[in-house]
Amino acid sequence: MDLEIIPAGALRINLDERSYAIHVDHFADHSWCDGLELPVGTSAMVVTNDVVGGIYLQRLVERLTSRYPVVHFVELPDGEDHKDWKTLDLIFTALLSKGCDRKTVLYALGGGVVGDMTGFAAASYMRGIKFVQVPTTLLAQVDSSVGGKTAINHPLGKNMIGAFYQPQLVVCDLSTLKTLPKRELRSGLAEVIKYGPIADMEFMAWLESSVELVLDGDTDALAHCVRRSCEIKAEVVGQDETESGLRAILNFGHTFGHAIETGMGYGVWLHGEGVAAGMVMAAELSRRMGMVSSEFVARLTSLISRAGLPTRGPVIDAADNAGRYLELMRVDKKAEAGEIRFVVLDGPGKAVLRTAPDALVREVIDACCE
Repeated sequence: MDLEIIPAGALRINLDERSYAIHVDHFADHSWCDGLELPVGTSAMVVTNDVVGGIYLQRLVERLTSRYPVVHFVELPDGEDHKDWKTLDLIFTALLSKGCDRKTVLYALGGGVVGDMTGFAAASYMRGIKFVQVPTTLLAQVDSSVGGKTAINHPLGKNMIGAFYQPQLVVCDLSTLKTLPKRELRSGLAEVIKYGPIADMEFMAWLESSVELVLDGDTDALAHCVRRSCEIKAEVVGQDETESGLRAILNFGHTFGHAIETGMGYGVWLHGEGVAAGMVMAAELSRRMGMVSSEFVARLTSLISRAGLPTRGPVIDAADNAGRYLELMRVDKKAEAGEIRFVVLDGPGKAVLRTAPDALVREVIDACCE
């Protein structure tokens, strides 16, 4: 299907006084630092990790030095397994040791882990300071950098400790995707794919015709992926900032996916890999509830497979795999009074929250894991 490529430029997420711009473009050498309106502050601190920092940190610090009296930085260890209190405290220690005040601006330079932790630190330090998202992975650009969900993991559950706290600005520099490992690019595609079944079947059809272009790093295809994903998420978040209703649909596949990440140990499966298998499970649950056809489940599964992502969940407990999944999913943020609520498809392009009997969920897990 031939869809018009969305041109480069700024989107906007409308949240009254918390509204902000999302800039999607190719920015040579952090040129956005000179061309965009940045938050005013007494200082800035760039938070990154020890992988991204080696590629992009030095030049960003140099660019920001022309905009702030002083610019600090802190490098965190890389990986989902470091998204915890110990690593978060490295940010607070850096802020305090440098004498940073309420007018310090944090810059999150990295993927979803860096963005989530920087946002949580910004929400907490001196009860709230400004921050800017500079996502460098596809997953972060299309999902985690937009909408103000910040968190760290706990051994018993993913993203269970955090806050809703909006950035001042999001800068999606598409040129950073050129240095992204292929596995990370595929992982990010899972968060792109989800937008079709839950909100935009035309976008899903475009992905079916263009997924190989995206994987090959085609400039226009990547731009369209990021911009359309941000458009959909901005529209949803603008209607439901704190996930009291509609925003929960953005978690399609995540209830199963988070159980995979927690059960396997953080970092063994990437977030997008868990979400990919989780989307197949959620679609199969939808089918068994009489909400979508088997043909649609096969169509979604095929797209996920073509993206190089897993379509089968892992066995995380040889003795009672489905029981372990259910145990972990009861800690999910959408659960209420111990009852799991799933994002399921009420037909192609529409998602809703529903509960399901444990026996039915067990059937789905048994059918979808190996």
